[in-house]
Amino acid sequence: MLKLFMLNVNPIPAFTDNYIWAIVYGNSCIVVDPGDSSPVFDFLRSNNLELAAILITHHHFDHTGGLLNLAEIYKCPVYGPKGDHIKGITKELLEGDEIKVLDLRFKVFETPGHTLDHIAFYHSGPDGSFLFCGDTLFSGGCGRLFEGTAENMYKSLEKFISLPEETLVFCAHEYTQSNLKFALSINPNNSYLVSYSNKVDELRSKSKITLPSTIGLEKKINPFFLLKNDEILNNCETFLGGKITNQIESLAAIRSMKDSF
Repeated sequence: MLKLFMLNVNPIPAFTDNYIWAIVYGNSCIVVDPGDSSPVFDFLRSNNLELAAILITHHHFDHTGGLLNLAEIYKCPVYGPKGDHIKGITKELLEGDEIKVLDLRFKVFETPGHTLDHIAFYHSGPDGSFLFCGDTLFSGGCGRLFEGTAENMYKSLEKFISLPEETLVFCAHEYTQSNLKFALSINPNNSYLVSYSNKVDELRSKSKITLPSTIGLEKKINPFFLLKNDEILNNCETFLGGKITNQIESLAAIRSMKDSF
């Protein structure tokens, strides 16, 4: 549990490596991307909490599979991406929209790349700044380009890079260790990356969670935030067998290398 003043953010493990994030405020709770309702019901009941709202980042089943069961029992609003394609969403959201739940304000970013409908939720206030980014950004990585393009993902990540460095990043999967192994393969002389990878290895050896990350940390260790890094660029060009002329090409090359790693 991460305590932020009156606010607690709790990871609810699901499936093999998903995290459903539970934002607890007083006796109420907001859940983000409930792919499975069972662990959420258990969490709410064991902590005597009411479910105030559900936030959905994109349509993949491991992020939406539990929303109908939860919404039916708790009669709560469900916020998610526009498109009328996710059954159960009661409020569809677009870039720049703001919602208020439990006195917490969330700004919405459209972040296509992993999927075309992907959105993220950002809160900044006296309790801190935090980002629920679904599968767009991972610690040490980014989401696979299942529907979007490298340009989509580049523009989406640029929205995150501009956030305050202390912003806590709540990713939806425990991918950190595998992401860092790849990052080290193309950026082995990054001392921040080497040190952090050792820390993550220790955490995972004890089955401990590696999240949340921060924007500041990701700017030091995440290859998808280091698109101008000379060592990474040289490795990308070797992989492609040609010159890279811009950051979108760099991101596309890194993503392709990661997919085959």
